[in-house]
Amino acid sequence: MQTAYAPQPGNASWSRRGLLIAAPTEQPWAHSHAALPTVEELENEELRIYYSPRDEHGRAHIARAHLQLAPDGELEVLRHELEPILDPGPLGAFDDSGVTMSCVVENDAGTLLYYTGWTLGVSVPFYLYVGAAFRPHGHTRFRRVSAAPVLERSGDDPYLTASPWVLRDQGTWRMWYVSGAEWERVDGAPRHRYRLRYAESADGMRWRRDPCVAIDFADGDEYAMSRPCVVRGRDRYRMWFAARGDRYRLGYAESTDGVRWHRDDSRAGLDPALDGWDSEMITYPSLFARAGVEYLLYNGNGYGRSGIGYATRNAEA
Repeated sequence: MQTAYAPQPGNASWSRRGLLIAAPTEQPWAHSHAALPTVEELENEELRIYYSPRDEHGRAHIARAHLQLAPDGELEVLRHELEPILDPGPLGAFDDSGVTMSCVVENDAGTLLYYTGWTLGVSVPFYLYVGAAFRPHGHTRFRRVSAAPVLERSGDDPYLTASPWVLRDQGTWRMWYVSGAEWERVDGAPRHRYRLRYAESADGMRWRRDPCVAIDFADGDEYAMSRPCVVRGRDRYRMWFAARGDRYRLGYAESTDGVRWHRDDSRAGLDPALDGWDSEMITYPSLFARAGVEYLLYNGNGYGRSGIGYATRNAEA
């Protein structure tokens, strides 16, 4: 269940709490990584975390674990579900090379899970597309809503779409997502360039894309941005994401309407550590709040190869 809350001002620093899930996880099919953490908050105060391990062929699947909040505010993993929540799609489908987690959103009939579908390429290493799966109320398994992407390539997004963050906001479905700007050759090899764009929908399935870029490259060295996480506060929207030149670092932006953003990465509140599992990069941020505390889940070194950690800070009263 997504809840609106008033986050601490963006320049407040986070306190590291360490690894929550080490990789590889305990599922027999999970050979590496635990990437793109996303927490689902349920009506009965239960917490579930979705993430993406990779199998022995390097294909990502979507997994789920059950969490509890300890009396001291620490997060603890109760158990990992042994079977994937969503597997790669059939041969030739847009997601036959892997599925990576992005977000979950409730509607009147159940829960929508938005994900990134991976297809291997020839002239470029991969293609990415936004997919969706649905779980009716009372069920545990998700099923794809379509064999095709819900956000295909277009004139505005000619190269790829990926990593959506979706909110239901006063009757409108709002999506912030990764959009491919181009492929370029660097040292003789193709390298992607992607940034963040915005779209709206009346039903969460058919999307109208805004022609403007939500978050653009900060400079000529920056070439990629990770999945955004958007939180609606009392008077503004706040976005955490990660952007990379030499490595991923946490980024931050604010908006009064969710469309036009002011970026100020100095207010993100968390830099790579001096050593350890998150010393090389910080990426794939995801936020939620409980009992007056904000929780920031994220990946560190190796895009999730080192596991999932988290940090906390006091939420605004």
